[in-house]
Amino acid sequence: MYITLKVQSNIEIHSLLDLPKLKSLMENLNMKMNISQLARELEVDRRTIQKYIDGFTRRRSRDKGSKIDEYYEIIAALLSTDSKQVFYYKRVLWQYLTDNHGLLCSASAFRAYIARKPEFEAYFTNGQRTPSPQGTVRFETDPGEQAQLDWKESIPFELKDGAKVEVNVAVLLLSYSRFRMYHMSITKSQSVLLSFLTAAFEAIGGVPHEILTDNMKTVMDEARTEHRAGKVNTKFAGFAADFGFHVKPCIAGRPRTKGKVEAQMKILDEIHAYQGKFSLPELQAYIQKLCDRVNQSFHQGTGKVPILALEKEKNSLHPLPAERVRSSYRIHHKLVKINASNMISYQSRQYSVPAGYQGKTVGIQVYDHHLYVYYNTKLLVRHPIGTALLNYTEEHYRENLSLSMPRYPDINDLAKKNLRTIGGAYE
Repeated sequence: MYITLKVQSNIEIHSLLDLPKLKSLMENLNMKMNISQLARELEVDRRTIQKYIDGFTRRRSRDKGSKIDEYYEIIAALLSTDSKQVFYYKRVLWQYLTDNHGLLCSASAFRAYIARKPEFEAYFTNGQRTPSPQGTVRFETDPGEQAQLDWKESIPFELKDGAKVEVNVAVLLLSYSRFRMYHMSITKSQSVLLSFLTAAFEAIGGVPHEILTDNMKTVMDEARTEHRAGKVNTKFAGFAADFGFHVKPCIAGRPRTKGKVEAQMKILDEIHAYQGKFSLPELQAYIQKLCDRVNQSFHQGTGKVPILALEKEKNSLHPLPAERVRSSYRIHHKLVKINASNMISYQSRQYSVPAGYQGKTVGIQVYDHHLYVYYNTKLLVRHPIGTALLNYTEEHYRENLSLSMPRYPDINDLAKKNLRTIGGAYE
């Protein structure tokens, strides 16, 4: 903007900061300024013009460091290509630093800090995930009306001893309160699913009227489509009848129908922040800790804290079936002692375990026609339920034979011959 004076001169006004200079010049020329014109030209209020004419200046921001700077090296190490840990979201990195390194700042301040560091921001922007589709209609349900069920499947995880496993996490979420339950499992079998649902219903003290689920094979024999209703698996249908809920499968290819539980899958991505840091029991404990944290946090969508909203929802749930019904779906845990032959007994048959556990007490679980043997939550072996009196794996037999005959020249050949005679080995 230009101000033309009666003397032959033009004064160029670029911003409000130029107004004090204009005031000084006008006073020297004994002229009055047109404040209304200046306000129109600079598109601000007349009071703002007057304030700057009277000498107001903006406070200059000091170039001071952030308290997050002291975590710079830690963040750099966590986001380096050498790190096994994976952080899908800035919020996950913030939570990890808060839980493990004592970071004290808000999540929004942390995101802003990362955005100001190109070397860190690139970690999250390179290969950024596809945005969620638009046009999803949000819906709410009455208390007790619905729960949503899903699996976070085949999560690759490296344990702290270097072993690599794949774990699965079942999620059941009550649609009204957003209270959720997690269960980590190595398998996604129907027996595991029914046992989890039984425990979940017992934990909340009732059963929702319907369960919204996708077309997982443990629930559906035939998928629901736009043109077909689908077919619920006979055993799952029986389970639903025993507990008194209706099965509502989504149309295949439309996971957004159960968007409330789908959103929980992103939360479970926090698991990857602990790659190489946990044993399997520690991972299991962390997933439960994560579940508890979310249940006790304010939910932006509902304006409620799930664990508090659950108290209202409980009154609208169907009652639990009788104990004998619930017990029939639980995976029971039994403690047994390993004998001197490094075997355990189940239904008058013996099954081998790895060498070195003689005399120790282990837990056994039986489901899906297999016997699972655990030591302090560590899975030692999975045996198919057999008809033979003695059931060995070749590896277990060879290990134990090596301990009893350490100087035998060809222990492998001897093990195979003995097992053929016993007839109790399997591949």
